[in-house]
This record gives sequence, structure tokens and C-alpha cells, in this order.
Amino acid sequence: MNAFVMEEKPTFYQKVYALVRQIPEGRVTSYGAIARYLGSAGAARMVGWAMNNSHTQAPPVPAHRVVNRIGLLSGKLHFGDAKTMQNLLEQEGLQIKNDQIVDFALYFWDPMQELGPPID
Repeated sequence: MNAFVMEEKPTFYQKVYALVRQIPEGRVTSYGAIARYLGSAGAARMVGWAMNNSHTQAPPVPAHRVVNRIGLLSGKLHFGDAKTMQNLLEQEGLQIKNDQIVDFALYFWDPMQELGPPID
């Protein structure tokens, strides 16, 4: 029997959840920015799938802070009610018009700029 236990490497979804938990209240990021930060630039859709499954995670994952590349609330239907995502963002001080974040660039949180290059 081996005298030590090797730690499991986190899955892509676990990495996504850990990163999304770092998005500050009142800020948002995109599926693509998360994918790029995790070294998988073409995996924005996979980040979306992770967000769709994030409701079962503990601690909670603030999935409402992840939007598409132009600030559209593209994942809003996965919150059970079409207005939940918007309501959560508005409670954090963001303004939403026609399912899009007003002044998106002002609230965009780029993990590469905010956290620096990832350490893997």
C-alpha cells in the first residue's frame, strides 16, 4: 500500500467555480474571459455548461455574474425565472436594459487583469 495519498487535480468545472467565486459583487465577467484565464480559450460554451450546473455547489457560485461577451444575460433562463438573474445583478447595483448590462465595460471583471496569470 502506498504511504501517501496523491491529491486529485481539480476538474475544469471546479476551476470555473473557484474562479467565479472570486468575482466581486457588482462586477461581471464573460464565459470567454473565464475560459481564456483557465487556458482553454475555445471553451466558453463549456464554461456555460458549468454555470448551468453550478446551482448544486457549496459554497454557492454567483453564476449571475457571468454573461456573454457583450454583456447580454444569455444564461437567464437557467435561474428558474427569467428575471432572477437580472434582479440579482440589479441588487448589486448594475443597471439592465433589454437583457443587457448598461455600461458593460465599466463593470467587466477580467480575471487576467485582476488576478494576473493563473498558477497551475
